[in-house]
Parts: sequence; C-alpha cells; structure tokens
Amino acid sequence: MTSDKNYLLLERELAVDDPWRLDSNSFEQERYVQMLRMSRCNGDVVHALEVGCAAGAFTEMLAPHCQRLTVVDVMPQAIERARQRTKRWSHITWITCDIQRFSTAEQFDLIVVAEVLYFLKGIAEMHAAILNLVGMLAPNGALVFGSARDAPCRRWGHAAGAETVISLFNESLSEIERLHCHTESVNEDCLLVLFRKPTNSSEQSNYGH
Repeated sequence: MTSDKNYLLLERELAVDDPWRLDSNSFEQERYVQMLRMSRCNGDVVHALEVGCAAGAFTEMLAPHCQRLTVVDVMPQAIERARQRTKRWSHITWITCDIQRFSTAEQFDLIVVAEVLYFLKGIAEMHAAILNLVGMLAPNGALVFGSARDAPCRRWGHAAGAETVISLFNESLSEIERLHCHTESVNEDCLLVLFRKPTNSSEQSNYGH
C-alpha cells in the first residue's frame, strides 16, 4: 500500500502523541462528526469495516454504533494505539494488512475509508483497491469516503486525492451525499462522500455536485 518513504513517514508520525492533531484540531473533530453522521445513515450497523485507523480517534466514535467492527491498517503501531484506546469493547477485530491484500468472504453493511487511498502509488492501484472494497460491501450497504482534495494531495506528492477517487467509486456505487469540509488553511480542505451499493444495476443513480 505504501512506498518505503510513506511507511517511514507514518511510522515517525505515529510515534508522537496525537498524530495529525486528530484529537485537538476543531477541523478534524467536525470532520469526524460528519463521518459518523454519514456512517449512521441506516441506523446502527451490524458489521462495519474501517480502513485505516490512525490512532483510533474515529474508531472510538464508531464502535458503539456497530454490533461488529473490523479494523484494517497497514501500520502495526496504529493498530496497537487504536486497540488500547478502545479496549473497553470486545466486538472489534484487528487486522494488520495492506488494503490491497486484505480479502474476506464476509460482506459489510458499512465501510469507512478516509485519508488512506492517496498513499497508493497511482490511479491503477487506487482503482484496484476501490474494486476490492466494493466487492466486500453488501447490497444496499453504505460506504463513507473522505480525503483531502486533488490539489493538496498532489502538492503533498501523491498521485491524486478526493475528486479522482470519487469518480472511480461512482463507477460502481451511487453517490448519496457530498460534503466539502475546509478552513482558511490550504491543508484543511477535504471532501466527504456517502455512497450506497445498489441492489441491482438499474438502481444506480449518481448525483452531480
């Protein structure tokens, strides 16, 4: 999933308290509030998949609303920090794995993937990861995607960001809601999108935003 450079960067960032200021930044806190709202669009969740847990800030918010929660992250340090943060719950399964290699016969009625896909090397890898996620999403299931937009991601040295990935998701899923989260900071500019998997191809209806 990550190049050696990206892996080492994530490793360094996870070594400090509150990496990425997910607990102390009002922009991040509001982004998580909106992600949780979208995640609960169908009420409480039977089985959710969270792709990329960082230090567990959103995992802690999502867990009480799921009967089962599977968390996948390529970084063992992230898994350990999130596990410690959520140890009061016993219904979370932790998997250290690259999302490109993660596979299961189970289907999820909710998948959350935020600030992850731009770490992939290029559009082809992003597309393959998206097809993998769509295949694990149950019919009528919800997928919540979040990412910095294309321009900041390219400025950071990534191949693409939100707009590009959204167009790839729209090939298979129906876009239900799109929310632009931003502040005056050029680095705080992201899109959140709620998708739903149609029960059949005739139900797919994408919305232009």
